[in-house]
Amino acid sequence: MDPKWTEDYEALIRKIEHHNHQYYVLDRPEITDYEYDQLMQRLLALESEHPDLKTPDSPTQRVGSAPLAAFSQVRHAVRLLSLDNAYDANDVEAFIKRIDKELVTTAAFVVEYKIDGLSVALRYENGHFVQGATRGDGETGEDITENLKTIRSIPLRLTEPRTLTVRGEVFLPKEGFRQLNEEQEQNGLQTFANPRNAAAGSLRQLDSRITASRPLDIFVFDLLSGELNAKTHDEALAELNGLGFKVSHGRRFENPDDITKAVIHAESERHSLPFDIDGMVVKVDSFAQRDQLGTRAKSPRWAVAFKFPPEEVETTLRDITVHVGRTGVITPRAEFDPVEVAGSVIARATLHNQDFIREKDIRIGDRIVVQKAGDVIPAVVRVLTDRRQGTEQPFVLPTSCPECGSATHRLEGEAALRCLNPNCPARYRRGIEHFVSRPAMNIDGLGESIISLLIANGLIRGIADLYTLKDQRETLIRLERMGEKSADNLLKALEASKENPLWRLITGLGIPLIGAQAAKQLARSFDTLDGLMAAGAEELVTLPEIGAKMAESLVSYFSDPVNQETIGKLKAAGLNFKGERTAQTGPQPYAGKTFVLTGTLSGFTRDEAKAQIEALGGKVAGSVSKKTDFVVYGTEAGSKLDKALSLGVASLDEAEFLAMLEAAKA
Repeated sequence: MDPKWTEDYEALIRKIEHHNHQYYVLDRPEITDYEYDQLMQRLLALESEHPDLKTPDSPTQRVGSAPLAAFSQVRHAVRLLSLDNAYDANDVEAFIKRIDKELVTTAAFVVEYKIDGLSVALRYENGHFVQGATRGDGETGEDITENLKTIRSIPLRLTEPRTLTVRGEVFLPKEGFRQLNEEQEQNGLQTFANPRNAAAGSLRQLDSRITASRPLDIFVFDLLSGELNAKTHDEALAELNGLGFKVSHGRRFENPDDITKAVIHAESERHSLPFDIDGMVVKVDSFAQRDQLGTRAKSPRWAVAFKFPPEEVETTLRDITVHVGRTGVITPRAEFDPVEVAGSVIARATLHNQDFIREKDIRIGDRIVVQKAGDVIPAVVRVLTDRRQGTEQPFVLPTSCPECGSATHRLEGEAALRCLNPNCPARYRRGIEHFVSRPAMNIDGLGESIISLLIANGLIRGIADLYTLKDQRETLIRLERMGEKSADNLLKALEASKENPLWRLITGLGIPLIGAQAAKQLARSFDTLDGLMAAGAEELVTLPEIGAKMAESLVSYFSDPVNQETIGKLKAAGLNFKGERTAQTGPQPYAGKTFVLTGTLSGFTRDEAKAQIEALGGKVAGSVSKKTDFVVYGTEAGSKLDKALSLGVASLDEAEFLAMLEAAKA
């Protein structure tokens, strides 16, 4: 083979891995998603033309592969220890005093977030990722290499040819967890109890293409063995970061009082973090001192985990209502006295299905304990059965649909109860609600009550009917709670939505298993919606983040004559069918810039401000760090603004943000 092909191939891999590192590790993208996809397409083409070039650590291997029959066992060369726990400040102080007593010289400590995820070991040989395994019992784990390859913050090649094994925690960010559970519920699938369960379930998929479709991330927090120059943990984290790893957030302390304060303070800031933590870890910094302290049978003597108490609140369950989704799934919901949990007031939580209600023995009138799973999703944890008065009422899901009266069914192998009537008003109402929602077409003025009003008056039955409302303005004006101004605003919003990017339309169609992230990938990969509709499953599974089940769902959806008719009407109405490759793009003055939004903006919703920033090439992150370029703040801005000021990050009020937008567009 011509050596030039090998040189080009290696250069292209280095370039792609550089941009992976910039985006997924440093949170500082240097190119657009489209430009990145073009690089990946060039790599795929090279590997197709010259199969001998393909290496096991090629970036193309991140999309997942065919299902395994089972995971093989891996014997860890170095035991993966667990940590002793501390539950209050006194325990932490006692740990520090013990360390000082046992060591000849004074110790410094590193304090890190205790990420609530799944612990894994990553092995590299000469800089190449060769194996990844779960912790298991600490001595033997499962080989999940193919699944770990799909996580883009894990480098497949290090920046130097080192041989080493590191330990990390794989997790699902809070926003990714929320979106995943939303998609699970919309598709009638079991939702995950918390981000940790979701991460663990994703990593233990025998089909790695499913893992690739989920937004998993990792923090590396320990060197288990191998070639590093570092003499301390703090130095090791910096060195590992230089090799390409996304490392844990560690702060070094020498004063014991500062350590205790940092641990206690972390509990107050946990809700503002974009990922879930269940405590803090305090570690001796010096490797030499760690060797002196040694280990117990299952835990090191040089570290302790301070565990946060779970934030659980008691309340009274007043009712259980049922919700009919757009796929016909009938979901029970707990309605309880409002309580504040993890920084916000909640008054309802999903009860998933009849099995869940029966297993927890939930009855109307019970005193219950609620929490937020992953600080995001309200959940009923348990029932206080010893507080029952004898008046509590058991609940059974209805045998007929509360919306249309059709008999309900529980399909074999499913926990969900369904209404199978395709003409059930709730099903197409929920479909319309999803279509106009913020994550999809983001059409103002179409809340649940207005949609119900339009359906009740025979003005709409499906999503395509929304774009016929312009011909019924006079009827709209006469509707209750509408009026001339509201009707005109609604029609204006519908007209504006025709210019939405294609990914919003794909999301709004409500295709099973296809959420906003997958929709964005599809919009980047096809010139038009027509091109996507014509694609076969074999072509679709070659795309990043699109697994076999997702491909099958797309093909099935676009093959349905009813769906084809709906899409035809949307096209005739003038909606944008162009993908990112053919859509007109303006200047990108914010390319590589990261923004954080906090507080309430008077002239924008959060999604509108985000869209403005992204349209100009910027990225919106959920938390403030040294890598943040701008914080945009409104009224009632809180800890994010305080952190920005402490880090010296540029902060813009709404007027300054508007002026900046106008200048960028000029």
